[in-house]
Amino acid sequence: MLSYIVSRLFSAFIVIFGVVFIVFMLIHMVPGDPVEVMLGESASVVDREMLRHALGLDLSLPQQFINYLNKLVHFDLGQSLHSKKAISELLSERIVPTLELSIAALLVAFLIAFPLGIMAALKKGKAADTAAMVFSLTGISIPNFLMGPLLILVFAIMLGWFPVSGRDGLSSLVLPALTLGTALAAILSRMIRASLLEVLNEDYIRTARAKGLGTIRVIGLHALKNAMLPVITLIGLQIGALLAGAVITEMVFSWPGLGQLTIESIQKRDYPVVQACILLISTTYVVINTLTDIVYGMLDPRIRISQ
Repeated sequence: MLSYIVSRLFSAFIVIFGVVFIVFMLIHMVPGDPVEVMLGESASVVDREMLRHALGLDLSLPQQFINYLNKLVHFDLGQSLHSKKAISELLSERIVPTLELSIAALLVAFLIAFPLGIMAALKKGKAADTAAMVFSLTGISIPNFLMGPLLILVFAIMLGWFPVSGRDGLSSLVLPALTLGTALAAILSRMIRASLLEVLNEDYIRTARAKGLGTIRVIGLHALKNAMLPVITLIGLQIGALLAGAVITEMVFSWPGLGQLTIESIQKRDYPVVQACILLISTTYVVINTLTDIVYGMLDPRIRISQ
């Protein structure tokens, strides 16, 4: 088990380093000069060069990358080129709203997916199964940038039940959480249905039913427990995807999280903040997937043996 965990951690480290390198290079290759954005087009050449030197942007890309890695090793993310605030402070301010949105979306997904998936498996081939799969297909097909405005149009503008945007109380969390959660619920419900259908045909399920156990006990104590392995894997993958999906959702609903900070920093050519945001999101994604692999290996010894 120890060697399995070490191999997963080593793979995660390689992926994170690759993300750091690719993001650094791509951001510095994007057209646009942060010095020009900060000083304006009317600034003199001397002022531009002085600011570029002060920010270290006059160094070669390899040297800038080495300096960036050196700061990362010492957990120094630097400061924003525009606000001059420490990036760690900016991230700490924005990560709480993003976590709120992700947890709420995950809760919405669970509340929808588990009843829907279980019902579809128990009513295979019937109207309930068809309705559940139609919902699932619809949820997967509608992207966040379309689902968000649709929910705003119906529940905020037409019905007036929830605020259009911003982060002001629990009511403002409902529509963004539904936007993120419905897509995840659609994927989860299909996986739960497929996993349960495989398990329900096993001999131990028939034995449990022969002993007189009710449907709720058979599903809750026997079938669902053994059907959770692929579901756990999918949940781990999708939790990381929630952070990526939150970028679009936060912009639609003006939610002051990491996604909105990332887009704003890209528009301002604030390289250090963009790198820090993407690094945090990708690292979270990789860490969650690594933990999922480890949990999967603990639950199923065959995974460890095959490594």
